[in-house]
Amino acid sequence: MENQLLTLKNNELTVQINPKGAELTHVIENKNKFDFIWNGSEWPKHAPILFPAIGRSTDDEYLLNQKIYPMQQHGFASDYFFEIIDQKEDQISLSLKDNEETYQSYPFQFELKVTYQLVSKKLKIQFEIKNLSVKKLTFALGFHPAFNLSANFEDYQISFETKDRTLKQFEIVKNPFPYRSGKIIEINKAVSNFPLEREFFEKGLVIFDNKIEEVKLFSQETDYQMTMKMADFPYLCLWTKEDENLSYLCIEPFQGLPDILNQKQELLQKEENISLKSNESKTYEVELTFNSNKGES
Repeated sequence: MENQLLTLKNNELTVQINPKGAELTHVIENKNKFDFIWNGSEWPKHAPILFPAIGRSTDDEYLLNQKIYPMQQHGFASDYFFEIIDQKEDQISLSLKDNEETYQSYPFQFELKVTYQLVSKKLKIQFEIKNLSVKKLTFALGFHPAFNLSANFEDYQISFETKDRTLKQFEIVKNPFPYRSGKIIEINKAVSNFPLEREFFEKGLVIFDNKIEEVKLFSQETDYQMTMKMADFPYLCLWTKEDENLSYLCIEPFQGLPDILNQKQELLQKEENISLKSNESKTYEVELTFNSNKGES
């Protein structure tokens, strides 16, 4: 199947989506042709959708009713072509349903529908998961966009909209891949004007144990900035490729968490997974705003 990119366009932005994985691949500001999405070869992805798992499962496996099933890092949604079910100039909806292959690692019938909609300088993204099984379904869902940095990494700051006064994170251990240790530790950084520092990402991902509703990525050294609204998701992860001086930052809403090291999980009891009854569905929304003038919000 061809993976010719699908294009949405309005006066402000041009967006391209790969039908494989329904992956957001470009968000280009029409006036200056700046692409807000990472397209470098050093990390060959752009904005994968994580489903039905987030992070690594212990031994790349999980338990379901005491039976072992394989599960690769971040699940399998990014491996499959989605079907286009509706397309307009500024909006597109794509769908992935279970198949014989997915059933081998995830024995549920489901539909994952993703809708991208352009509204001025905003890109609205909706994820809908529906349980087509007669039994209860459980899943994790994440969105993993990598944003281009047009200035030096350390020149950037992040601000968080949260009611919490103290930032906390899930402690990460690498063995050699990142897992949670089971501990939560405080972060000695401000909620607003949080500076990016390479050493903060020495273990790769940082998953915040805070309810964060909005994230803003900006720098005084560039006109380009991005704001993400993610109130439907309980967790936020930041990641860049550790030990490499690459000019991108992933800002990832999570519904679900990676495993704790050496603790194989029973899927139906997995921490922060969501369960759906037969024919039940759940919807999540993310809104990205792209600006190219300092001072705009």
